[in-house]
Amino acid sequence: MAGQSWWADGVDVSRPSAARVYDVHLGGSHNFRVDRELAEESARLMPSLPAVLRENRSFLRRVVDFLARSGVTQFLDLGSGIPTIGNVHEIAQRINPECRVVYVDWDLVAVAHSQAILRGNARAVAIRADFREPGYVLAHHDVERLLDLSRPVAVLFFAVLHFLPDSDDPAGLVARYVRRLASGSYVALSHACDDDIAPTTEEAARIYGERIGGFHMRSKSDVAGLFGDLPLVPPGLVDLTEWRPDSNAPPADHPWTGPGGVARKP
Repeated sequence: MAGQSWWADGVDVSRPSAARVYDVHLGGSHNFRVDRELAEESARLMPSLPAVLRENRSFLRRVVDFLARSGVTQFLDLGSGIPTIGNVHEIAQRINPECRVVYVDWDLVAVAHSQAILRGNARAVAIRADFREPGYVLAHHDVERLLDLSRPVAVLFFAVLHFLPDSDDPAGLVARYVRRLASGSYVALSHACDDDIAPTTEEAARIYGERIGGFHMRSKSDVAGLFGDLPLVPPGLVDLTEWRPDSNAPPADHPWTGPGGVARKP
């Protein structure tokens, strides 16, 4: 953290943030003591949590690789978090240098660090916005500059919708984005799941929610409902390790990661 060039004015160092706690679990250094304390407490209750979050990053990599190889050249990453190895623009632009990526997050550290990484990349940008406001996000000048909504766009909701309570209508939020997308666009998401979880995992989720302002695990059937009536790309909504894995078999004794999937707008 030498020089702390990733700091941003207005960061509240007394309260943990989802993006920075995630960074702790992934072995990053863009976090504060309050984030590390929550990460340690949640990992004590749920020892598999760091591995689950690493699987989420692996899922992201495979999804973006699939989409870029399928011809998608525009990506909107909502709740993108703090950049780590294997960012969306790195994966997509390695396959097609013409790919354009917009990262959206509310966390000041996440946005500041993303903007620093993206300097000099004319086809990728990070903006600070609340992804719960699709009208604002899609009308943002950087989004309008980089993304052509008359052409297919991949909208990514990786490990972010479980921070929304039912009162925020996460399925309705996804639908509001989908309505603005052209035919041939995709929606990809992963989500924490409460099917058959251990009591200690429930406790970890409760503490997580109390400290960062809400964490809402859902059943697999409820997660499926977030896609609305969009048809899912095979293999459908599955454990993250089972979505087009790099090898035919998931790793032995892999933790239950929660479901993830990709859908295409006809």
